[in-house]
Amino acid sequence: MAARNPLNRSLADGIRRVGFRKWYERELLSSHAHMLLALLSVVALLASLEAIGGATSGERFMNVGFVVLCGAIALWALRRYLYLLMHAEEMANQANCPQCKSYGQLQLIEAQHRPNAGWVPVCCKRCGFNWKLDDDDDSGA
Repeated sequence: MAARNPLNRSLADGIRRVGFRKWYERELLSSHAHMLLALLSVVALLASLEAIGGATSGERFMNVGFVVLCGAIALWALRRYLYLLMHAEEMANQANCPQCKSYGQLQLIEAQHRPNAGWVPVCCKRCGFNWKLDDDDDSGA
């Protein structure tokens, strides 16, 4: 398993420390920051492409390097944006209590939690019903 990004907490750690709703909000903010990075990288890529036209051979080589770098950053940021957004939405779709239908009122059940198990045991703060969130977050993102 690859190392996790320290800026994004795992689902279990997020529920334990800040609660589900704050974890979800932070996950969405992080994903949208990656979308902004992708957009800025594309603008830089287009600027580098335009600069190639009237440049000397040494400057062209440098601009081609910038184009490749900006393209790689844009693709990585877009991939990361989509991953974080889809992961947050997948977890949000499971955050309704099956019994009382309250949303996001989750508490981690520490006694049953096993890291890397593929699921996170939670209980509803309102009615106390226990269920598991399916979180196969094995990509290390």
